[in-house]
Amino acid sequence: MRTILTDDITAAVRNLCIQACTILGEDVIKRITDALGAEKSPTGRMALEKIIENAQIAATENIPLCQDTGMAVIFLEIGQDVHVAGGSLNEAINEGVRQGYEDGYLRKSTLDPITRINLGDNTPAVIHTEIVPGDKFKITFAPKGFGSENMSRVMMFPPSAGIEGAKDFIVQRVIESGGNPCPPIVVGVGLGGTFEKSAIMAKKALLRPLGSRNPDPTLDELEKELLKKINATGIGPMGLGGNTTALAVHINSYPTHIASLPVAVNIQCHSCRHAEAIL
Repeated sequence: MRTILTDDITAAVRNLCIQACTILGEDVIKRITDALGAEKSPTGRMALEKIIENAQIAATENIPLCQDTGMAVIFLEIGQDVHVAGGSLNEAINEGVRQGYEDGYLRKSTLDPITRINLGDNTPAVIHTEIVPGDKFKITFAPKGFGSENMSRVMMFPPSAGIEGAKDFIVQRVIESGGNPCPPIVVGVGLGGTFEKSAIMAKKALLRPLGSRNPDPTLDELEKELLKKINATGIGPMGLGGNTTALAVHINSYPTHIASLPVAVNIQCHSCRHAEAIL
């Protein structure tokens, strides 16, 4: 059994908050740069150039990529041979969020859903925990802006809808979102499971490196087909027109019940931010 101290978890989360909000991943920048070379719309190219310039300034000046520094979403993969010592795991994570948003001068957006009073420190985080084999403790921090989160949906289809119904729903969700989620977007999809399982799968799909292939050949082909259809909508960068509406479509799937076909779409703006640490 390996022991991980809560103080180390707090320090890691604090650093991940600042890193994720100020530095866009190289995979995302490469995907946007590739899109710039293929974009046919002059306005679309201008928008992509500004997005790249913005990312360069944020990294150089250590300032946020976007004014919306998101709600704190944490994915944990905890090895079954790990023992967390020193206090509450959830409190350790939330303390890391408090410190990261304060020290990084990041906007704190979390509030009470009824009174709409800001809670002041961007806690509590939304924490998803998975127990895995081994003795590692992996933390992935994915700050989620709500311009794109508001465009996300879950649909519980009857089985008769089939995969064609799912595909139509995914593309139509992007069309109805238009420029609201600040395209070019990344489309995370969860197919199957239950209502909540599909939504979590869709969000976790956003963490996969852009440009990587889906290990499932059927899903890989489906991702390519959907990306082609979405980019044919003409919404374009920032909704100003063009052939770069999405940078990628990522799909996770899970077996489901005979009476249903859950489909979740979690839309992510071009600022596809996340950072991870392994303790």
